[in-house]
Order: sequence, then C-alpha cells, then structure tokens
Amino acid sequence: MAELLTLDQVSRVAFLARLELSQEEKSKLTTDLNGIIGQFERLQELDTEGVPPTSHSLPLQNVFREDVVRPSLSREAATANATEKRDGNFIVPQIMED
Repeated sequence: MAELLTLDQVSRVAFLARLELSQEEKSKLTTDLNGIIGQFERLQELDTEGVPPTSHSLPLQNVFREDVVRPSLSREAATANATEKRDGNFIVPQIMED
C-alpha cells in the first residue's frame, strides 16, 4: 500500500483543527489514517452490481409505541401547584427584554 497521507498533511490538518499533537501522535495518526484509507480502497474492489444502496446493514424497525390518544391530566390538575397561573396557563418571569 502506497502512503496516502504524509506527515506534513496530517500536521496541517491538526493545525487547522487547532489540535496540539506531539510528533509521536502525528506519526501514529498518519499511520492509522493511512490504514483506514487502505481499508476503504479494499472495499472499492468489491463487486456491488445489483446490490441496492442502504443506509444500515441490518433492517430497522420502529421500537416506539403507537401514538394513541388517552386520558391525561386536566388543565386544572396540571396547574394546581403553579406559583402563578392565569386562564389555565403558567405565568413565568420574563427572561428576554423587549
């Protein structure tokens, strides 16, 4: 596998990302990133003709419950312990100025 990224390129990206990396970290990162790119190169060799594009390797199913209307608190019960209320609504301090 030919070296795809150079140490200078990794150093430049680290600088742009405002990452302080030691020479040892930059060297290890260069090796690791080149290994990852090499794995993607191997994936490019696969014949995917006739394979439909997917976003997940396994089929997904909805794990949420059905949205069913059911009884809940009345407005009076929901605001029963409110410090301040008016017309069935909570009254809270203003946090933004006009």
